[in-house]
Amino acid sequence: MLGKRDTSKTLGGSEVGFEVPDLGVFVGPNLTPDKKTGLGDWSIQQIVTAIRTGVRPDGRQLAPVMPYEGFAVLSDADAKSIALYLKSLRPIDNKVAGPFGASEKVTTFTMKMVPPAP
Repeated sequence: MLGKRDTSKTLGGSEVGFEVPDLGVFVGPNLTPDKKTGLGDWSIQQIVTAIRTGVRPDGRQLAPVMPYEGFAVLSDADAKSIALYLKSLRPIDNKVAGPFGASEKVTTFTMKMVPPAP
């Protein structure tokens, strides 16, 4: 969204945040197996649980832009395949900004999600 795609950071985190009204701004996380800034310390089962339930290993809920409700119906094999794929990526050391609460100062380019009028 900020110009030419940077393929050196594929799935390594975004530079663009998405604002969800009244919740804050959420930036796409680093999904590579980098231990410092990505999923490197997550087990395959922890990734599967996050994909299916939206709950991180530390118990925090993932941002609403993560469509875990749709992924909840994945077969065990499919959910595990996604986790194995993420673990197979080249680790990328890339800490992303945020998340930012609704009243916090945002330090990244932001796309605002506006719900339809009632």
